[in-house]
Amino acid sequence: MTTLGCALFATRWLQAPLYFGLVAAQGVYVYKFFNELWHLIDHVVSGRADETHVMLAVLKLVDVVMIANLLIMVIVGGYETFVSRIGLQGHRDQPEWLSHVNSNVLKVKLATAIVGISSVHLLQMFVDVHHTPQHDLLWGTVIHMAFIASAAILAYMSGPMASHEHRGQAAPAAQPVVLPRQRDHTPDEAGSAAEARIDAAGFPARKTLEMFDDGLLRSPGPQTLARLGKADFVAGHRNVVLLGAPGTGKTHLAVALGLRACQAGHPVLFATAAEWAARLGEAKAAGRLAKEFARLDEYPVLIVDELGYAPLEDEAPHLLFQLVSHRYERASLIVTSDRPFGRWEEVFGDAGIASAAVDRLAHHAEVVTLDADSYRTRGLAAAVAGREGTVL
Repeated sequence: MTTLGCALFATRWLQAPLYFGLVAAQGVYVYKFFNELWHLIDHVVSGRADETHVMLAVLKLVDVVMIANLLIMVIVGGYETFVSRIGLQGHRDQPEWLSHVNSNVLKVKLATAIVGISSVHLLQMFVDVHHTPQHDLLWGTVIHMAFIASAAILAYMSGPMASHEHRGQAAPAAQPVVLPRQRDHTPDEAGSAAEARIDAAGFPARKTLEMFDDGLLRSPGPQTLARLGKADFVAGHRNVVLLGAPGTGKTHLAVALGLRACQAGHPVLFATAAEWAARLGEAKAAGRLAKEFARLDEYPVLIVDELGYAPLEDEAPHLLFQLVSHRYERASLIVTSDRPFGRWEEVFGDAGIASAAVDRLAHHAEVVTLDADSYRTRGLAAAVAGREGTVL
């Protein structure tokens, strides 16, 4: 990036004070909420509030909460999208929508939130219809319908825009990818196609989520595995990073998620990190690395297993970084590693490459740390304990 480009990109920090200003505005709404709540309690206790008054007061409280939700969505999502990453990956309270938010998604979410707030305002008018001028009711309804129409248009446009952006990134102009025409499949045909994708994926074994023993898994919870099992991350071009000690089931989960993706209609390709490095190294030596990346674009999911189990040598770190960078916000990667992100410098042999790889890989990712005893040594530990008990 040129000096001018770096300077222009750095101006994004000018927006940071704006988001802190919105934090102050959220504090104002917290004060307003408790102020309205106090007045409601006072009126109810003193007997001055009828049913209509209570309903209107509660709607005001709901209105304040919805606007506060809108503010937090803009503060967290907008800052993450337009200023800098907040780095919540792996945090137990990370909002699910934050992992795949972008400016397009954020606009749709804001539009729907505004429709919700407008609905509450309109409901307040109709609850207090005897004291609301007919002119206000008419224009309130018209404005609300305008909000609904604009939100619907934004939602409709977001699909084609995202699809167009993805096609533009995934298919170079010189080598357009021609997709086969889709047709309706019978259940037998769909099952056969899924089996063909599973056979072509190169899985070392057929492992399913149902076969995964999570009884001794301290984390994550079963709801995380169930959510990943829906394979929604593929459509959102998000990654899944499975971290944990050897024997905790990372490869099993990676294969199981890949199998679910195949069943959902997505081609998948599996290989270890060493095998990916060798494959890309051969393509580069033959002068066809760009064509190889373009060919891999045909696979919405690539699985990189055992990253860090063996040191990467020669050009392997650069090639794997190019793979991560090429698929950033374009297609999904499932990566397994026995080392936390802080130790990936040991894997890549270079702090700069490791940091850049983690930055792109974890930005739109579900980072799952598996905390469990190795299933390979559980039986051995039980046997040793049994022998010790016998001796005693």
